[in-house]
Amino acid sequence: MQIPQSMLYSAEHLWTKATAGGIWEAGITDYAQDLLGDIVFIDAPAVGSDLVAGKPCGLVESVKTGSDLHALIDGKVVEVNQTLINSPELINEKPYQAWIFKYKPSDTYNDGDIGKKLLSADAYQALIEGL
Repeated sequence: MQIPQSMLYSAEHLWTKATAGGIWEAGITDYAQDLLGDIVFIDAPAVGSDLVAGKPCGLVESVKTGSDLHALIDGKVVEVNQTLINSPELINEKPYQAWIFKYKPSDTYNDGDIGKKLLSADAYQALIEGL
């Protein structure tokens, strides 16, 4: 099971990482895609929609079940990965390259605040080992 050290994680099995210009990518973890099985559909949050930390903002469906996407932090969706919407199975192949949406954190976050609100790779590893 892969858990890259360079990313942050939520207890709801999403990952996030910073990109250029204060924009962050978000996707589901290797652990989550493994539990779900073959992913067949993604309902990503709409561009321009507000994200509220911990609240559902989208859906990932597999041949087994559906699972809500929960916002990692407060912010606004700025882009959706249309390639992934058209080929959701890419999540199963490369979960940490298959970002679902990009977002801009709300102005209430300073640079270091996001890391304090989410899990490090080690903390996420401990979380899934306890499940």
